[in-house]
Amino acid sequence: MPKKSSGGGLSPAQQAAKFLGVSVLAGAVLAGIALPAVGALGLAAKGSVESFDELPANMKTPPLSQRTTILDADGGQIATVYSRDRTVVALKDVSPYMQKAIVAIEDSRFYQHGAVDLKGVLRALNKNAQTGGVSEGASTLTQQYVKNVFVEEAGDDPTKVAQATQQTIGRKIRELKYAIQVEEELGKKKILENYLNITFFGQQAYGVEAAAQRYFSKSAKDLNIQESALLAGIVQSPSRYDPVNDEAEATKRRNIVLQRMAAVGDISRAQAADAMKAPLGLKVSKPRNGCITAVKGAGFFCDYVREVFLNDKVFGKTKEARAKVWNQGGLTVRTTMDAAAQDSAQRSIKDHVYKSDEVATAASIVQPGTGKILAMGQSRPYGVDTKKGETTLNLSANDDMGGGMGYQPGSTFKPIVAAAALEDGMPANKVYSSPYQMAYPSPVSACDGKRWMNDRGNPAKLENENSSEVGPYDMKEATAKSVNTYYVQMISDIGICPVTTMAKKMGVERADGDKMPQVPSIALGTQEVSPLTMANGYATFASRGMYCTPIAIESVSQRVGDKTKSLQVPKSTCSRAMSEKTADTINALLKGVVEDGTGSKAGLGSRPSAGKTGTTDERYAAWFVGYTPNMAGAVWVGDPAHKRKMSGITIGGRSYGKVFGGEVPGPIWRDMMSGALEGKPVEQFNDIHIPDGRDKGRGDGNRDDDDRDDDNGGFIGGLVGGNNGGGGDEPFPTPSFSIPEGFFRGQDNGGGNGNGGRFG
Repeated sequence: MPKKSSGGGLSPAQQAAKFLGVSVLAGAVLAGIALPAVGALGLAAKGSVESFDELPANMKTPPLSQRTTILDADGGQIATVYSRDRTVVALKDVSPYMQKAIVAIEDSRFYQHGAVDLKGVLRALNKNAQTGGVSEGASTLTQQYVKNVFVEEAGDDPTKVAQATQQTIGRKIRELKYAIQVEEELGKKKILENYLNITFFGQQAYGVEAAAQRYFSKSAKDLNIQESALLAGIVQSPSRYDPVNDEAEATKRRNIVLQRMAAVGDISRAQAADAMKAPLGLKVSKPRNGCITAVKGAGFFCDYVREVFLNDKVFGKTKEARAKVWNQGGLTVRTTMDAAAQDSAQRSIKDHVYKSDEVATAASIVQPGTGKILAMGQSRPYGVDTKKGETTLNLSANDDMGGGMGYQPGSTFKPIVAAAALEDGMPANKVYSSPYQMAYPSPVSACDGKRWMNDRGNPAKLENENSSEVGPYDMKEATAKSVNTYYVQMISDIGICPVTTMAKKMGVERADGDKMPQVPSIALGTQEVSPLTMANGYATFASRGMYCTPIAIESVSQRVGDKTKSLQVPKSTCSRAMSEKTADTINALLKGVVEDGTGSKAGLGSRPSAGKTGTTDERYAAWFVGYTPNMAGAVWVGDPAHKRKMSGITIGGRSYGKVFGGEVPGPIWRDMMSGALEGKPVEQFNDIHIPDGRDKGRGDGNRDDDDRDDDNGGFIGGLVGGNNGGGGDEPFPTPSFSIPEGFFRGQDNGGGNGNGGRFG
């Protein structure tokens, strides 16, 4: 009969047995760890715990999640991101003091016992029975490692984490069985190595290497006696013994570890005494995680890389599978980002548009012929603190890649219409009557044999910027002056379908993923697109008609344990969007005019370049998209919420009565591209001659263009450059023409969208 205490209650041994479920543990140990079925010992109620024999034979050990490093094209670090901040290291790269400290305080008989320490169990039973609570645990280092594996497998799911750490007999049995397996398969040194790499040390640091960097800004291999003791002491309760928030408590715990190390003979008592007198010596590195750590303002590019990884099926068949790989980390992602181009883009943005301005700017640079994204920046800083003006909305990207709904490109879309017309056989010197004002021609052919019809009762009309813009005009002059009626006559002549088809071939699609509508107003740039889309689209002109899908990742390697493997990455696919002759003709229409005086604010000096401005209806957005043979870039300026018109506004500390595509975006583009191209070879366009289409004596009157350069009296209408117009002192008219409600698509807010589309 079991003995009872004098008070009639259970004896201390019986209390301990009840508390720890010692019938399970002792039965297991005394049976030589050959545990029989749980039911044979009467240890569990039906359905409350699995039979030991029914547990899977092998423990699944998930790869440890580690930090991911994102690099630029030259191998420079952009940012580090991680689900758990961890860098796995071999045992030889961990200080011997650290190895001894963790064993001394957590399991001093680690090298003498098997998976379960019988002496430790009995000692804990006795002490806990005496105190009436839990003052000492009995888990071995191996059992703790197994528990941490369960926690790691649970990831960030709070329910699974709770299940992995719950104090139940069932969990203890699982822990025991797998501890036996681990001891047999790995051996002591590997178990210690794994334990040091998986354990949580507080302050977002997982594993000893991350902990050494966090608290002492050094590698784990360089930890001294007192530093090792401090880290080893944290493990039992990372919050209670956090040296950053409670130095006194952490010091007490460190000294307990030092005393224990001396007691088991790992260090001398003199060494322990000296170490106990030493200050903690913290040199804390603040935990920094994610794209907010990016250098050179590349937070949005970093975020774009993450979106590529999570969206591209090359990294996994499902979004869940891709997210698992990303969160597991251990990745080294080499990107296409050119450090010089990124730095130049961000410096130019900072010089011209302040982060506190009412409007923002976004810019992207792409390499023609490869699709490589070289730079991506914006004036609103990356982050989540909205009070500081931070945002995670990538103003350069499409909606499905972390961006917004896009912005009307205005007249920067017109070269796409011209390319479609040239491919359709239209001569480069084609002349249209181009009246000052007209109704949209009707009917206009569309795709699938359909036709667009103007409303006979209330026909949609459009007009040029001012009454002096009266044709006839040929393509060169109409492009230079960004004549609306010329381009509407052009699209009405060739049909809408060739234009939307050409746009698709050039990768120019709506930022929200919807199809381009079959309406002639698209000729005026009314469909919302992103800066990255426009930069990559214009790169097609620069590469003589070859369109390449944009890419941001060059290579990815993943470290799993002590092995590194390479992952497949998305490849750019290139296809011919237009003939070389068509591309050369567009280049002839656009090239060089940025250096001719009227477009000096966007000029690159002696380096050949081409460009086009755009200003949307009501001045909600202004653009400059331009290129050289080796780089194409787009700059957008506007209110992302599509509420602030850019009239009577201060941008970058300078006041503007009206904002023009060539006046604010143009200089941003010039400075950005100048720095990005520094040291790069000066490449030439393939020259092509475009004959005049009419007598140049007509139609050269003054131009009151919304993109005129105030400083030199010329204009930067649509295409910067062209003929020098007079009338520099005349007022700038507000872009205007009447379009019935619902004539083309627009949005009220959120994407920089509106019902108009200018047009200059």
